[in-house]
Amino acid sequence: MNNPTPATPEPADYRDLTAGAGLVDFFDRTQVELRGNDRAKFLHGFCTNEIRRLPVGAGCEAFVLNVQGKILGHVLVFCDPEALVLETVPGQAARLLAHLDRYLIREQVTLRDLGAERAEWLLAGPAAPQVLAAAGAAHIPTEPMSSVAVTIGGEQVLLRRVQLAGPVGFLIDGPRGAHAGIGAALEAAGATRVGELAWQSRRIEAGWPLYGVDITDKNLPQELDRDRLAINFTKGCYLGQETVARIDALGHVNKILVGVRFRTDEVPPTGTELSLGEQVVGHVTSACFSPLLHAPLALAYVRRGENEPGTSLVASTGPAEIVRLPLPETPSS
Repeated sequence: MNNPTPATPEPADYRDLTAGAGLVDFFDRTQVELRGNDRAKFLHGFCTNEIRRLPVGAGCEAFVLNVQGKILGHVLVFCDPEALVLETVPGQAARLLAHLDRYLIREQVTLRDLGAERAEWLLAGPAAPQVLAAAGAAHIPTEPMSSVAVTIGGEQVLLRRVQLAGPVGFLIDGPRGAHAGIGAALEAAGATRVGELAWQSRRIEAGWPLYGVDITDKNLPQELDRDRLAINFTKGCYLGQETVARIDALGHVNKILVGVRFRTDEVPPTGTELSLGEQVVGHVTSACFSPLLHAPLALAYVRRGENEPGTSLVASTGPAEIVRLPLPETPSS
């Protein structure tokens, strides 16, 4: 799920994610669980958002940082009745667990990789709530990052409201052994399985970055331009806070992740340089063909000062322009 392929999605798949209910297999996504009386206080000290005040059934987006303030993980944090769960791209459990365990001393906290036990589906599109109701979900969360326990396909699952592929989406987190049955129940209720390219196009149109693709451990949190969603500037101390606070006081970082629309039909490969005049000012991290724009669209880091929407740039594939993300949910004219 974290290796975008620069090509055009199947039109039917894209329509399902934008006009119906598209189902994406998230079988191998990372889930790390924290249990114990001190779990909220402990995790609060290792990520950028407010954790201690999360009520049961709520969640937030956050960055996990190292001592230098660089990003070790971009996570969704869900507050379940007896645990906190970090959800992110595949292959991150060992790294996150080792990082947290290193600082675990006397706190009443147990850490666990849920990968062998749990698996997820992503259901996205405006018809997703109706599909969930038809599949037997008694309650459907309406607030972003909220969760409820429901039954689908005879299995108890956690239904989590997210915006990974547009404004209406749900992670359906269930037992790993029941993954296929849960998917089948959703399809029987009206969901349609969609391919990787459609999901990648939607998440880039939504401005959703992936760790290991658009984010690495060389990035600073404010470079992602997700301050409002993922950083709480008034919370107590946490690892890496000094760097985050210093950047906030100075008012800027040197580059920002932005959306870039290309004026030719060629989708730019990862690493494509972006220039303004004679100077290279940025580079592409992931790209797709955007049916909303009828044009290639990329996530790219662009130098501060040249990162405003409407700024014209040039790539090896031709002219380009910075656009605001997420894209409006109406087709481009």
